[in-house]
Amino acid sequence: MNVTNTEVIGVKLVEPKVFGDDRGFFLETFQQNRYKEMLEIDLDFVQDNHSRSSKNVLRGLHFQTSKPQGKLVRVVRGEVFDVVVDIRPESATFGKWVGVYLSEDNKNQLWVPPGLAHGFVVISDFADFEYKCTDYYDPKNEGCLIWNDPEVGVKWPVSEPLLSAKDALGQGFSELFKI
Repeated sequence: MNVTNTEVIGVKLVEPKVFGDDRGFFLETFQQNRYKEMLEIDLDFVQDNHSRSSKNVLRGLHFQTSKPQGKLVRVVRGEVFDVVVDIRPESATFGKWVGVYLSEDNKNQLWVPPGLAHGFVVISDFADFEYKCTDYYDPKNEGCLIWNDPEVGVKWPVSEPLLSAKDALGQGFSELFKI
């Protein structure tokens, strides 16, 4: 597997080794020792999630306040544009974002360390999105950074995404982080 650091400290793109031929393919999506060594993940994964969304659905940008989750994310069907925003005030990349395309074709994964805001928008007709989490979802600790905050300036590949009512009420960066 090939691991590439991104512009946001700690966020890593994982290109797995894929073994394929005319019959299909095989790849490891997680192997604790290898991921601990290569991604420096020294956390236990406690919850796996799977979501399906249709074209132009944007989920996020979500985070948890007192119980932040690290997430190892991938797409098993379709394609998404996946975004991470650094919301760690002590980080040298605080306020910066990174976006990557994850798809069933490239089979890439993205490691999102705890303490970051995360979201994605579906590019294909639909997408099945899976993520391994290092802490349990806790609705009392959830937050949402508005997807189109001009201060953060994410360059989404869609201009009018479909949002949940909750995500449409996300807060601005300055409002959330009092800068």
